[in-house]
Amino acid sequence: MPAVFEQLPGIDVPVGHIAESLASMWRTSASEGRDAPATDEVRAMQMNFVLHLGFATTPDDALQQFETIKRFAHRYPCRVVVLCPLRNDDGAVDFRAKVYGECFLGKSKGDTRCVEFVMLSYPMRSRAHLEDQVSVCLSTDLPLYYWAHRFSDSARLADYQYLLNHAKRVIFDTAITPSDAKTYPWPNPDTIRDLVWARLLPVRQSIGQFLSGFEPARLVEGLKRVKVYHRPKFEPEGRVLMDWLLQRLGDCGAVEAVKTHVVPSEARGTDDFAVAFDYDGAATSSGGPILRTITVSSRRTWAAGGLSLRPRCTCSVRSGLCRRPFSFSHHEGTHDGLRPAVDRRKGGIVW
Repeated sequence: MPAVFEQLPGIDVPVGHIAESLASMWRTSASEGRDAPATDEVRAMQMNFVLHLGFATTPDDALQQFETIKRFAHRYPCRVVVLCPLRNDDGAVDFRAKVYGECFLGKSKGDTRCVEFVMLSYPMRSRAHLEDQVSVCLSTDLPLYYWAHRFSDSARLADYQYLLNHAKRVIFDTAITPSDAKTYPWPNPDTIRDLVWARLLPVRQSIGQFLSGFEPARLVEGLKRVKVYHRPKFEPEGRVLMDWLLQRLGDCGAVEAVKTHVVPSEARGTDDFAVAFDYDGAATSSGGPILRTITVSSRRTWAAGGLSLRPRCTCSVRSGLCRRPFSFSHHEGTHDGLRPAVDRRKGGIVW
């Protein structure tokens, strides 16, 4: 883990003088003609963000997540604290600290924003003093977001009570976490957010865009089985996609007896994901089944561990009796559209 700390950019500073070191960093940057905030107002932050790098984090992975947070800060300026724990202490006896800052243009020429990083490396023997040190680095009047990246033990992470109890959002990626991360009794389960769910946003929007065009009752009439096929590397995404489909089909009136299958597949035509609906014979004879398979593919590579990955998706559908072709290209946007609601114009479900 010392290699992780060393890989991250920044200036080594005394742990007891982090605030003074940040101010000195900006003064030095301005005196050398580099980007620096002209006033304290330019440095105004919207949130505190703690990135906790677990023991499974490699130096290259740590640098990648560092860059991810920087991109995030372009939209939401924040004070970032990066935690780099030492698994075996590696001879370390105390905390080490680095500071880093960067300014960039916002939405207009006069909109200059800055992000500040504080990197903390600490041996587990000094774990008891971590909360005090972190609290000094944070702005007390701003909300806290806590991202636990590649942690290997849910019970050990649960020991970080200060962060878990004070965070407005606790973020992790169930594609790279212990199997009990979703079911572990966290202090505030309502604050938990899964990055797998976030990465599926364009997929859910693409599928929901198509399904919202049908009457809910007809969509679930005679529905016996729902299958989600996925590329082997997308197993966590396939599982979460199935959970979402069941919730939305339940809102349409689907019975609990509907069977589900989440299956890895390399079959031609599956692309990244495919969703298949099986109906009973009675529904077939009455014109009930309205679709057979929805196939979703991304236009750039997905990867676990990212904070927010929103690939462009193409959704194609092989219809059932109606046999109408359909394709829908989702472009990156901000609308979520996840919660179903009554569409009073059609009497349908907004997915």
